[in-house]
Amino acid sequence: MTAAEPPDGATARLAERLLGMHANREVIPPDPNHSVRWHEHDYPSPVARWNYHPEYEIHLIRKGTGKFIVGDHIGTFEAGQVSLVGSGLPHDWVSDLEPGEVLENRDAVIQFDGRWVEQTAALVPELAELKPLLEESARGVEFLGRSAASAAASIEAMGATTGLDRLHHLLELFTILARAPQEERRYLADEWFRPQLDGQAAAVVDMVLEYVFSNHAGSVKMSEAAAMVGMPEPTFSKYFKRATGQNFSDLVRKLRLAHARRLLERSEKAISEICYEVGFSNLSNFNRHFLNDAGETPRQYRQRVRS
Repeated sequence: MTAAEPPDGATARLAERLLGMHANREVIPPDPNHSVRWHEHDYPSPVARWNYHPEYEIHLIRKGTGKFIVGDHIGTFEAGQVSLVGSGLPHDWVSDLEPGEVLENRDAVIQFDGRWVEQTAALVPELAELKPLLEESARGVEFLGRSAASAAASIEAMGATTGLDRLHHLLELFTILARAPQEERRYLADEWFRPQLDGQAAAVVDMVLEYVFSNHAGSVKMSEAAAMVGMPEPTFSKYFKRATGQNFSDLVRKLRLAHARRLLERSEKAISEICYEVGFSNLSNFNRHFLNDAGETPRQYRQRVRS
């Protein structure tokens, strides 16, 4: 493998993306028949990428597992995940796929303009209850437990209805999210997260994320990522930090730790086995990074989540 060539399985996709680089500020088309936009899409899909937009987004994963990034937060997902992403907050969900696999209608997505909420609240003051939730969405919010299950049902009901029935389910969804207890909310990006995004930066980050997400358990090198997007390594390092709010090495570390948390929760594998499976070279290094990130050791984490 040369420094300019990503590992097997990613080269063709990345070359195609480089030739067709375009801005990843997603443009949300208005729906003249509805107050908010509801749509579903497959994965892979042209709209399933690292992107940002001024509209708020409520996002449901219907099937599959994978990794996601919201702002500077990296985690893993499975079917049933419900998230609220604030205006301008970049995000991406990358599924674990077999070669050639397509997940049909993986996502159900609701997008709405914050000005619409403000203008409607001027006439319908009950909607003021949404204001704290929308402020919290600047960091991204993942909903858990019963709140996530109830929200998913309302999202699906919206897609199956029109007119007043759809509006009913939208208000039902807003109520569920606004009143979700704190223990069923997980805040994602750090409060200080402020990326400096433009169209080219978003496209570059999108390609780098695909490389990292596809190979995080093996060899992931900044030199390869830099060569892939045609930048000298020092330039790429500064560019990536400015565009994402985090260092390249931090992103790889966070992704490996997120994968480790899932294995600790869902598998019976030994901690030493998990350490090497997620890409760490030795157990003491893995334990140190896990403790710094989670505030507890891998063993303590496994015991707590299983209790």
